[in-house]
Amino acid sequence: MKIAVIPARGGSKRIPKKNIKAFAGQPLIAYSIKAAQESGLFDDIIVSTDDEAIAELAKQFGAKVPFMRPDVLSDDMTGTRPVTNHAIEWYRDNIATPAFCCCIYATAPFLQAKYLQQGLQGLLDDPSKGFAYSVTSFPFPIQRALFLKENYAFPAFQEDIYKRSQDLPEAYHDAGQFYWGTTEDYLSPKAIFSEHGIPVVLPRHLVQDIDTPEDWDRAELMYQAYMMSQAAKS
Repeated sequence: MKIAVIPARGGSKRIPKKNIKAFAGQPLIAYSIKAAQESGLFDDIIVSTDDEAIAELAKQFGAKVPFMRPDVLSDDMTGTRPVTNHAIEWYRDNIATPAFCCCIYATAPFLQAKYLQQGLQGLLDDPSKGFAYSVTSFPFPIQRALFLKENYAFPAFQEDIYKRSQDLPEAYHDAGQFYWGTTEDYLSPKAIFSEHGIPVVLPRHLVQDIDTPEDWDRAELMYQAYMMSQAAKS
């Protein structure tokens, strides 16, 4: 048995009502629900929320909201792992014990079903691993990063600042789309970003963090450009 858990707190401050705000014509959370449905992997797609409006909209798009998230897990400081674990434990105690759980962010309009499938397949192919998660590459070598201080900048890595880009190893970051895990490993102390996890590499044009209004505008432009390119190919 496999479940998807989509955390969707109602108290977004930088982008009010972010999870249900219209993004390119649909509520943002609808894209994550649709990708989970299209993957064909899940016995249940659960939205964990403290907000009635989010709960109602999630149900309209075919997700389930079998519980309302408790206040203790609904503040600005609560991380994704405790919310996911709470959903796993609720499902285990009230329905059945899932073998796998995939936490899918509600702010992932570029998420594609094939990458969810790839993540699960990675775990099935290598039972020694407990997690699989999305990553993408940085567009510029992080070894040549600069920090700003007052009216000047200084290198984050002095030893690498003058090296050629092609001589520096490529670096990756969390793409913020999905986090597969076995139930056993989710409920353990094991870290996701460690030897226990499998990175699923996404192309950069399918990744955009959405935390600020500027992020939102950029993401919509990227999404529209991507859809136009897909239409041109068909």
